[in-house]
Amino acid sequence: MCGRFALTLPDDAVARLFDARLTNDSATAHGQNICPTQKVLTILSRAGQRHAGPMRWGFLPHWYKSETDGPLLINARAETIATKPAFAAAVRTRRCLIPATGFYEWTKDAEGARLPWYIYPPDGVLAFAGIWQVWAQGDTRHATCAIVTCAANQTLRPLHHRMPVILAQQDWSKWLGEDGHGAAPLMRPASENTVRFHRVGPAINSNRAHGDTLIDPLPD
Repeated sequence: MCGRFALTLPDDAVARLFDARLTNDSATAHGQNICPTQKVLTILSRAGQRHAGPMRWGFLPHWYKSETDGPLLINARAETIATKPAFAAAVRTRRCLIPATGFYEWTKDAEGARLPWYIYPPDGVLAFAGIWQVWAQGDTRHATCAIVTCAANQTLRPLHHRMPVILAQQDWSKWLGEDGHGAAPLMRPASENTVRFHRVGPAINSNRAHGDTLIDPLPD
């Protein structure tokens, strides 16, 4: 799964990388500790134009009466996304990219303590496959999203059995629907050289952790 990630570049720089037009409402979470329910930067495509703007990380199905009316849906499993009532329509018609400069997973030591690892690309930005939906109840309206996950590749399997679907640049157009149908085969583990990882300190275990050193590797 993916429950915490980082985006350390400003919105305008990310928008340029994805050839997207940045919306005026671009108040998004940044830094090394982005958590569920925060507004995250997303990329979607409408009428041939890509747009970069904020969405709440935590997909809200239309039948939820409140934001806490059911499970917090931050991830959607690739294997079942097309048949889950919450996600089936979105994966067909409402797909987006969620940029990140890295993300976290945890293992446990012999005493059960959670050991965080930072996972990042050798260079550039990761593009997570995402789905989105606008949820509205009364005067409350949110654009919401979830990260699509799949089985981990060999590189990440020692850390976790799941990983985000990470899309190569040549596949962005297909996932966004710019190249017609046929995006389902993209929901697969990334190639083995897509990411690296290292241990980081326990500060990231707190949702309130912040600063510029959370992703620093622990000393040998």
